[in-house]
Parts: sequence; structure tokens; C-alpha cells
Amino acid sequence: MSNNSSFLGFWEAADWANTSQCPPSVGGATFWIIAYSAIIAIGLLGNAGLVFIIARQQELRNVTNILIANLSCSDILMCVVCLPVTVIYTLMDRWVLGEALCKVTPFVQCMSVTVSIFSLVLIALERHQLILHPTGWSPAAGHSYLAVGLTWLVACFISLPFLSFNILTNDPFQNISLPSNPFRDHLICMELWPSDKHRLAYMTSLLLFQYCLPLLLVLLCYLRIFLRLKRRRDTLERSRRTQGAQRINVMLLAIVVAFALCWLPLNVFNTLFDWHHQALPDCQHDAIFSACHLTAMASTCINPVVYGFLNSNFQKELKSTLQRCQCGNRAAESYESFPLSTVGSEGMTKASSLNRMGSKSNNNNKEQDADNQHPY
Repeated sequence: MSNNSSFLGFWEAADWANTSQCPPSVGGATFWIIAYSAIIAIGLLGNAGLVFIIARQQELRNVTNILIANLSCSDILMCVVCLPVTVIYTLMDRWVLGEALCKVTPFVQCMSVTVSIFSLVLIALERHQLILHPTGWSPAAGHSYLAVGLTWLVACFISLPFLSFNILTNDPFQNISLPSNPFRDHLICMELWPSDKHRLAYMTSLLLFQYCLPLLLVLLCYLRIFLRLKRRRDTLERSRRTQGAQRINVMLLAIVVAFALCWLPLNVFNTLFDWHHQALPDCQHDAIFSACHLTAMASTCINPVVYGFLNSNFQKELKSTLQRCQCGNRAAESYESFPLSTVGSEGMTKASSLNRMGSKSNNNNKEQDADNQHPY
């Protein structure tokens, strides 16, 4: 799921000559600037607010919330580093930001995307474990910090080729056969691989391990969760979950659908470009890429909404934080058992506490305890 922000570097000399006949659209450029700026602002504010509230409140530091904060941190990194650079490069059709950013930007984008999808997978796996096996092993906060560290290490390793093979050059402009070559002094940030086979193998691997396989695993986890919740027929249990069951299902579905739909257009574009870039129209390839990339970057705004702003506890804490900033007084707060978390990983309901003290309870009651820890 690479950004392909350096896709301009693959265009042949003849393609550059053709694009020189395509006049830039002032209205189009204005639209992209406004759209990207809105995503940057919303993504930064939403994710920063989510991380701030989770970090500020001890009650919120359970496994799922730590993974959510990790997901938000990767989105913040994307908004700060990748989005502004992509806007400048796409609008100017040349690189003016220096060699360091030429190498760092695609590396950071690939790393951020990898951390995001790994976080989504870990959240799905935790839900799967705690809903389908509520009496078995459950991860603790220490495990989540270890998982966060491993995701960043693995993401860095996967993204290293961008540091090695991204270069700043003007070679594609030198052989353009025009009476007056306006691109001769232009620089582009492009990927220079040992061979085209190496590039295709790496990009195809990214598509599989950053999109297809993680999405399949997440869908499988949520499908099993839906089936488990559907099989529970106890009348008392159903009556206690009547109000929240619909929101749980909608929330789980929104997580998967938002991720899949946001990144699908860019992955289709990247796949088409990697294997047959001549199929892309000369004058519209920038606009097509920008539309696909903008859709993918919208995921940085969706995550805070899905994980935070649709949760009543997050809204209460956000209002309380704003009131403290305005008045300097700490307002009284009330929390659900496990705010923001899909399943509380480190707390126990009264029933589960009694079970540990020796009271008799069957597995269905324990499963009910795990469900009651769901915040939605």
C-alpha cells in the first residue's frame, strides 16, 4: 500500500513531452489544496485529541486503547510529514524539497501505513480472543506496549527499500525532444531499483501484506465475532444487550468497511501503474492519483470518529477537558466500566471477581461478563 508519491519518476520522456501540452487547472489546484488542508487539520486535531485523552486518564490505559493511540500516532505522522509533501509534489510536478525529504517521505508513509494496519489487526485479534475465549488468556498492558514496539520495528524494516532506492535526479528530463525544453533544470524524486522485477516484486508484496492479507484476517475475526454474538440466545442476556447490540455491529462493520474503501482506490491505481502505466491518461494521471490518494488519506480522519467521537465516554472526557481549559476547574466525571475499549482487557466485573473468589458460575456467565465490558 505504498504511496507511490514518486510515481512521476517512472514516466518516460515521451510522456513528459505529452504532459507539457496539458494546461494546469487553477480550480483543480485550489480544490486539492483545500481538500488536503481539511484532511490535515481534521486528522491532526482528531488524533491528537484522542491520544491526549487516553494518555491523560489512567482509566483509559487498557490494551485496546493503547493500540488505538498507536494507530492515531501513525496517522499524526502521516498528516505532518506525508500529506503536505504530497500536495506540493503533485501540484508542482517536480521536487523542490531536497534529497533528505525525497528519501524520508515515502519511507515514513510506508512505515505509517504498516503501523496502522498492524494496529487494526491487533485490535481485531484482541476482540476475537476476549469475545470468543473470555475465560482464556487475555493480554495485559505490558503486552500491548511490546506489540506497539514490534509493529514499529517491523514497519521500519519493511519500509527500508524506500530509503535505499529513492533518489533525486533530473535524468528523465534531459532527453525530451522539444525545441525549448522547459524541464531541463527540474528535479524529480524517483525510485531507482536494480531491476524492474525487483520493483514489481516489492510493490506486489506491499499490496499483499499491507492490504489484502490483513483485511482478510480482520474480516475473518469480525465474522467469527458476529457469529458468536448471534448464537447467544439467552433471554436475559439479550435483553441487557438490546440497546447496544446494533451499535456494536455497526461499529465493527464500519471499521472494516472504512479501511477497505479508503485504501482500495489507491491500491488499484498503484497496481495499474506498476504493471501497465501506459494505460493511464497523460493529462489526467495527476488528478486520478490525487483523488485516490486523497481518499486513502481520509482514513486518518475516519479513525478518530470510529474509535473516539462515536463513543459517549470520549465525548464526556473531551467536554470535561475543554471545560477545565476554560475554567481551570476539574469537572466531575463518570465512566463506563471500560471506556473506548472494545473489550476491557484488564478490568473485571463484579461477577468475574466473585468467580475468582470461588463462586460458581458457568461459561455462559463469563462470556456475558466479557460482553458487558464492551463500551458500545
